[in-house]
Amino acid sequence: MLALVPALYLMGAIYGAIIPGSATPDTAEKTRSILLVSGPIHYDLVLPLDDMTQKHFAPLAAKGIRLDHPAAQWLVIGWGAQHFYTQTRNATDLGLYALWRGIVGDSSVLRFDIAGALPDDLDARRLTLTDREYAALLDGVWDSLSTDADSQPITADVDGFNQTDGFFAAKGRFNIWRTCNVWIGDRLRAAGLRFGLWTPMPLSVSLSFDLYQAE
Repeated sequence: MLALVPALYLMGAIYGAIIPGSATPDTAEKTRSILLVSGPIHYDLVLPLDDMTQKHFAPLAAKGIRLDHPAAQWLVIGWGAQHFYTQTRNATDLGLYALWRGIVGDSSVLRFDIAGALPDDLDARRLTLTDREYAALLDGVWDSLSTDADSQPITADVDGFNQTDGFFAAKGRFNIWRTCNVWIGDRLRAAGLRFGLWTPMPLSVSLSFDLYQAE
């Protein structure tokens, strides 16, 4: 019976991507492009570092995220389990304890990084949003952060992956039902976009994008 669990989970991940969540269509012109970038573990949300994005996430600058770096063009954002995400840069880093915590439940973190010009062969999917949708997306990402009494983001006590990124305490628990890819779908739907109701796997995000957001 246990052997059926992975297959049932995969089926659910496919059906969850196919069934759309509620959307609030905006008829205004879509002028703001964002990217969903596929990584070894999950999708990252990649936002242009324009004036609107820089203003929204300005408090991160005091925490070491160089939004004003002269080469920075994009803000890379990912949500995940504290142990699994911070200790697993790629599949070879995966440890049993981090995997177990990711399945049964763990506190969550958000990772922010900056990026310059992106390579042409990047595995990315582009979405175009209206100003209202983009503002709602920024609000949703910011609201995912845990903040202190002064409404400032709280740095997680873990090392980043490189010299430009950082991990921050986030709201909500991570588990096998509420994964990093579910967070991506939640943020897009909350911004008013049509997207799958439950997207726990990278496959779910890819499928839902192809069904509802491919241009």
